[in-house]
Amino acid sequence: MWSIFTLSFLLNTTAQSVVYKNSKSLLQIGGHLELYTDKDNRLTIDDVKQMDFKPSAQEVPNLQITPYTQWAKVSIINESNSHHLLLEVEYPIIDDITLYEVLSNGTVKSTRLGEFTAYKNRGYDHQNYQFPLEIPTGETRQYYLKVKAGEQLQLPVYLGTAETVYDKNNKRELIFGIYVGVILAMGFYNLFIYISTRDNSYLIYVSYIVCVGMTQATLQGYSFRFLYPNSPWLAMHATVLVPVFNGLTAVAFIQKFLSTHTNYRLGHKLLNIVMGLYVLCFIPTFLDMYTYAQILVQLDAFLAAVMAFVVAYRISRKGVNAARFFLLAWSIFLISIFVFVLRNFNVLPYNNFTYYALQIGSGLEVLLLSFALAHKINVFKAEKEASQQMALAISQENERLVREQNIILETKVKDRTEDLQATNLELNNALTNLKEAQTQLVEKEKMASLGQLTAGIAHEINNPINFVTSNIKPLKLDIADLKELLNRYDELPNSANVPETLADIALFKKEIDIDYIHEEISSLIKGIEDGAARTAEIVKGLRTFSRLDESDVKSIDIHEGLDSTLVLLRNSIPQYVNIIKEYGDLPKIECYAGKVNQVFMNILSNALNAIKTKKEHHHEFISIKTQQEGSFIVITIKDTGIGMSENVKEKIFDPFFTTKDVGEGTGLGLSIVFSIIEKHKGKIIVNSAPGEGAEFIIYLPLDIANHLS
Repeated sequence: MWSIFTLSFLLNTTAQSVVYKNSKSLLQIGGHLELYTDKDNRLTIDDVKQMDFKPSAQEVPNLQITPYTQWAKVSIINESNSHHLLLEVEYPIIDDITLYEVLSNGTVKSTRLGEFTAYKNRGYDHQNYQFPLEIPTGETRQYYLKVKAGEQLQLPVYLGTAETVYDKNNKRELIFGIYVGVILAMGFYNLFIYISTRDNSYLIYVSYIVCVGMTQATLQGYSFRFLYPNSPWLAMHATVLVPVFNGLTAVAFIQKFLSTHTNYRLGHKLLNIVMGLYVLCFIPTFLDMYTYAQILVQLDAFLAAVMAFVVAYRISRKGVNAARFFLLAWSIFLISIFVFVLRNFNVLPYNNFTYYALQIGSGLEVLLLSFALAHKINVFKAEKEASQQMALAISQENERLVREQNIILETKVKDRTEDLQATNLELNNALTNLKEAQTQLVEKEKMASLGQLTAGIAHEINNPINFVTSNIKPLKLDIADLKELLNRYDELPNSANVPETLADIALFKKEIDIDYIHEEISSLIKGIEDGAARTAEIVKGLRTFSRLDESDVKSIDIHEGLDSTLVLLRNSIPQYVNIIKEYGDLPKIECYAGKVNQVFMNILSNALNAIKTKKEHHHEFISIKTQQEGSFIVITIKDTGIGMSENVKEKIFDPFFTTKDVGEGTGLGLSIVFSIIEKHKGKIIVNSAPGEGAEFIIYLPLDIANHLS
């Protein structure tokens, strides 16, 4: 997790020359390098040849964090029996690195590598930067190396044959593989515990373990090599992004594991500030301000490490065992970081111990914290067992008290039971009386509706019957005249004087006005037919409507029910009320037909009463509109009556609520409407305001069987 730097290596034939003798040896040649800093970041290889270089005083040159380009030079004398050598820079997070070789004819050959390009473009399969060198035995080659990095820059440079370099790398990869195995084992182990316990501490810890492993894999170059080889952008930014996520998960785990919100509230708030600082690291990262991002990450990491130690120490002083486990694990991790930092500043040498310090420290930390989490389970188990023992003791004491109280309670219960039985008998009697009263009221409402209906039907049938009756008498007289005329024609064959008899018949036809009789008979018969048809229509409507007591669900045409209701109410509809029908194209529906007709009758009767109650009547109407909405049909009945207030509208479906005078209504009409619609699993909506009429919107399902539970 270090900042980006530009480095170049110049290799020449001065006292810094590297002499390679044994082809089975691997040389670390950082101490033979001469360095130069290009503060303009614009020098070319030709420009660099003219510059003065300073010898490196370190076996592994440490260039710290700087925004400048660095150059170095060295020359290599090959005295071994191998012509094919390999130059390796064991620092895989360098963004841009170029090796220049001065050939014997004075020209320069260059090889450019780095994270700026996809991994597949390297030409070899390793995360370290490896440059093949062709140096015949006994000859000298001069090399320049130009490097640019986005992190703290060190130059562990090795020279040897491919076999010696690969042997070193194989050992390092073996050790890293063991480290990855430990990380994965602990990750899966704690994930399994999370699945078993559903304790979020383990899930957060698994996330932290993954981020710890990813941090080491990123610093060692394995992430770019195996996870995102085709994403140079991610490779260059991962040294900030991965440590940020590592820090966030670490702080979240510390808060959860140590219960800082409960054990140390101030420390909990300070750790929240640390998390906020980690989030701020994203800003310079995505603005490509690598140097500032790296500095901010390192400062935040230092602050987080110190803060975690202080918080754990304060909580451990309270006797929390989890904090003591954490202090031990965190101390080991801090020591590994301290060794790593001292190596970066060349206080400690660059060797296998300092190279693996972070891996060793983080691995031990992961193991110890896993043991701490396992110990947490044992603590919870012991607390649970103690709690169960206490609960058992309390239960036994409660059982003793219950036995003592039962003796007293049994006597009281017996007395109370007798009282309750007497009270229950009284309540049953009262309930029976209430049910009888309710039944009587419902029957009264039915009889009131039936009386109104009967009066209307009697009047409706009486009109066409009277019309038929009034036409019968004149029809009989006309028929009598026709019979007389026919009798005279029958006597014609027996007449002695036919011409005279025909003259009498003609005179009789003129007397009775035979043409008028024909017209009158046709008119009377048509009147009788109309009266009979009208009576048949009323009877049909009555038959359609009279299915009130049918209990089976049937498939009906809802429009027939509306029309039959209007037929029966025709006598109650004043001349100044216009009935407007807007019927949609509806399929038949499954319902209790008679009960649905009762809904229409009650609502239409209320609408007529509301209109008749008005003092003045202008353009009064009742509109009936039907349509289909999904699996429901919708019937909208709207009137121009007096309307109702919000308070009345909220109560109209309550049983026994009525706005009529005492003795004029039971208050059960709309209550019955509501219960019928509810039985059909439908709904009814009322829109009304004083002086604006009322609108009832009824929703009925097409198939009641699919809506009944």
